[in-house]
Amino acid sequence: MKKILVIHGPNLQLLGSREPQVYGTLALKDINSQLKLLAAKNKVSLSIVQSNHEGEICDLIGSAKNKFAGILINPAAYTHTSVAVRDAIAGCGVPCVEVHLSNIYTREAFRQKSLISPVVKGTILGFGAKSYYLGLLALLDLL
Repeated sequence: MKKILVIHGPNLQLLGSREPQVYGTLALKDINSQLKLLAAKNKVSLSIVQSNHEGEICDLIGSAKNKFAGILINPAAYTHTSVAVRDAIAGCGVPCVEVHLSNIYTREAFRQKSLISPVVKGTILGFGAKSYYLGLLALLDLL
């Protein structure tokens, strides 16, 4: 059975209560439950991690090659700031799909640049929690 690494970046543990007008009202545990159901339906397993720590995210990505067939990542604020996460994705040798709950291109100017998009297979954004589900399906299509 193929294994997929799902990485939720900084502050995503606050989903459901943090700026619901931007990020929606679903809690992260609810998104994870739906991802697990979708994965089971498609006969893949998920390893799901949420971290507020850039180095931990880089370590997860860097050690993914022989463990995971693909990575689904919402880098959150690191999307716009982390050359380290970008470089980890570029060098890991594992197909990666970037997702965002909101459409970063309709938000504040500092959020309208993704350092991650140039090194992933694709980016899905702006569909709320459905961005994750669509991202997982897209990643499975790539595999």
